[in-house]
Amino acid sequence: MVKIKWNEDAILDMDEIAEYIAQDSEFYALIQLEKFFERVEILKGNMKAGKVVPEVGEEKVRELIEGNYRIIYEIKGVSTVEVLCIIHGMRLLKNHRKFKGE
Repeated sequence: MVKIKWNEDAILDMDEIAEYIAQDSEFYALIQLEKFFERVEILKGNMKAGKVVPEVGEEKVRELIEGNYRIIYEIKGVSTVEVLCIIHGMRLLKNHRKFKGE
């Protein structure tokens, strides 16, 4: 089975997204967080379930879409993926702290 790691950037992204949504509804903020975790579970059965991130163009850096958000992850080996960040689909990936300067 595939092991899923969440890096600090991804966790920080989720915190920021939840805080923003919670300004209107704490209930929906929690639901959105649950959706992120549920969506990533698909990777346990198929690490290549997401498509290659066009801005990066590397086979190992892929994304899942959950609502308006892009969950960016990297295949780290035969049984590990790391969630790198979660970004709103309208934002430019190159502006995210994880990809600046790369």
